[in-house]
Amino acid sequence: MKRRAYVGLASTVHDPALAIVGADGEVRFAEATERSLQYKRAWHCVPDEPMRTGALLREHVEPDVELVVAQSWERRRLKSPLFRAGFAAVERRVSPLLAPTLLGQMNSFDLAGKNLALRLFERDPSHAPIDWRHFDHHTTHAATACFGSGWDAATCAIVDANGERSSMSFFAFDAAASRSLTPLGPKARRSFARNGSLGAFYAALCVACGFDPLKGEEWKVMGLAPYGKTDVELYRTMRAMLRVDGLAVRGNNWKNVAALHAMRRPEGRPAIEWADVAHTGQEVFSDVMSELLTVLHREAPRDRLVLGGGCALNSAYNGQITERTPFREVFVPSAPADDGNAVGAAWLALVEDGGRPARGPLSPYLGSALDPEAIRRVEALGGLRAERVDDVDDAAAALLADGKIVAVARGRAEYGPRALGNRSILADPRDPDVKERLNARVKFREEFRPFAPSILHAHGDAWFEGYAFTPHMERALRFRPEVRERVPGVVHVDGTGRLQSVRERDNPAYARLIERFHAKTGVPIVLNTSFNVMGKPIVHAVEDAIAVFFSSGIDALLLEDRLFVKGDA
Repeated sequence: MKRRAYVGLASTVHDPALAIVGADGEVRFAEATERSLQYKRAWHCVPDEPMRTGALLREHVEPDVELVVAQSWERRRLKSPLFRAGFAAVERRVSPLLAPTLLGQMNSFDLAGKNLALRLFERDPSHAPIDWRHFDHHTTHAATACFGSGWDAATCAIVDANGERSSMSFFAFDAAASRSLTPLGPKARRSFARNGSLGAFYAALCVACGFDPLKGEEWKVMGLAPYGKTDVELYRTMRAMLRVDGLAVRGNNWKNVAALHAMRRPEGRPAIEWADVAHTGQEVFSDVMSELLTVLHREAPRDRLVLGGGCALNSAYNGQITERTPFREVFVPSAPADDGNAVGAAWLALVEDGGRPARGPLSPYLGSALDPEAIRRVEALGGLRAERVDDVDDAAAALLADGKIVAVARGRAEYGPRALGNRSILADPRDPDVKERLNARVKFREEFRPFAPSILHAHGDAWFEGYAFTPHMERALRFRPEVRERVPGVVHVDGTGRLQSVRERDNPAYARLIERFHAKTGVPIVLNTSFNVMGKPIVHAVEDAIAVFFSSGIDALLLEDRLFVKGDA
């Protein structure tokens, strides 16, 4: 059989992405389309955007291989009357304005891969026809999460807004079995609109708090919630929308989306006034998830849980799972939401052909590298000169220890929504004013939003209660009381931090920079936030990095091995 390569397309109407997997199961490339387009979440865009697809094929796919293209939705179900009935029900119960959502999803699915086919023809007009595959949406989530965990076996929960039939699915994962992913629970026999949806609930909560879920602003709800307290009456109202029934959530929350929207914070009113709403909604989400996962553990009693789907980005809840459920270990991939499905779809096609995904945890550093020629142009034509230093990490750590804000763009970009040291803005967490400075002068965002601590893994137990290895900023844990005053810049109002565990084996350069900072300050933590400004994706090209550098209060920029420092820094 001729050698094959596998292209995975995450083809949801939002967060499209493209991944390339070799016949050996190794992920050669994976990135969300929003990065190259610099358009947040890339709504209604295709994953194989034409300006980049040709170059990606040349870089990562040999010219003489057969190409298998796999999508993250199952064609038959997506086109089925049941799926259409679900959207029709949402229109009736919520608003006819949601009708374009159905059309948008269909268009995204139908158009995905067409640019890739054109680029293949341009490359070789005699190229064999593309082998098209389509997989169930939640199964692609599960493939990304389970195969990427590096574990041999686990129980898997996928929870999001909706798939073809349901808003949640569950699997038993056994890497050695002939069928690695075995569905758990009854098959959904009703449209997703007749079932409860935690993802839809949280999106409605986001709207109620005055934020925009289309921009992915659920993060803001999580950041605002600790400032509030439980509103007992509101809790009863919200909790009535979601009822756990075995391995399913029932309820009328789709009907009540409009009711939550009606609570929306008026424009101009301070977000902090809606903190009780955020807090109560987060509490409802956490209680329902805990009840659901406890039922799941009874059905599939393993210690290890793999969690995927958009709801797996709720880091505030993820840090509570081992306390509130029988599961003892939790893995969340770097890209648990729909952009992550590009890898899952490619892996499922590989497995269908008798192959195996590469063993070991999937690295999050799978995206684009910076163009070295663009860096040389910046030096030659942009009026910038790199500092002459023997050790750029030591020099960057010295700037941080001196209170400077340092942006970093080097290596391959992260796959998923979090910056994990390769496209990050860093600062000294010891500075009590650093949050206000970053929000006002760099990120241009709300003052209540916290910043993440990146901590050397070896020091995790000394700084966090119930510490667990957390490589993807996937959970918030509570700082130990005795250390909180040492790093006020990364301690949220409730005493937690959405941490990233850093090890040399995963990211040698970032670990080295934090080690240098630790040697200078005695603190094995740096403040880490994504290299962007509010409303924009994380920077993609050298030009994006330079634009943010010069239009914000960043003091220094580390581009690969070159360190640029502003004159007044």
